Amino acid sequence: MKKFLLSALTLTLIFFTGCADGNEKISENISTQETEAVTTKIKITVNGNVFDATLDDNPSTRALIEKFPLEVTMNELNGNEKYYKFKETFPSADERVGKISTGDIMLYDSSYVVLFYKDFSTAYSYTRLGRVLNIADLAKTLGDGNVTVKFEKN
Repeated sequence: MKKFLLSALTLTLIFFTGCADGNEKISENISTQETEAVTTKIKITVNGNVFDATLDDNPSTRALIEKFPLEVTMNELNGNEKYYKFKETFPSADERVGKISTGDIMLYDSSYVVLFYKDFSTAYSYTRLGRVLNIADLAKTLGDGNVTVKFEKN
């Protein structure tokens, strides 16, 4: 009888140990899925050159995407950015970003969509929208003056 109880106890422990390992793996997968950023792939076309970009999932980007496909003339500013001012405002969650990176797409003052083509430090506040992924020729393609830019879902 002791051997039977000992065997049953051992099997029970093995069973629960196996279940615990499986549950931890399931929990890890769920946690990983929940923390992965949700993004929307878009393409940005300038002078026939296509740039792949991703937009974060937030109220600002959802409002912007509703306007796609969107073709606008973006104005040059400061030798590092192009911007377009909408007549209406977008939801925003401005934050001091500190550093702008080439390819950042931001919302400024709730109505300006800004496409940055150079790295620099800033004290301004922006709402992050997304970023251009293939930035190698971005500055060259955007050039010095105003430029027509098309935004559309990929």
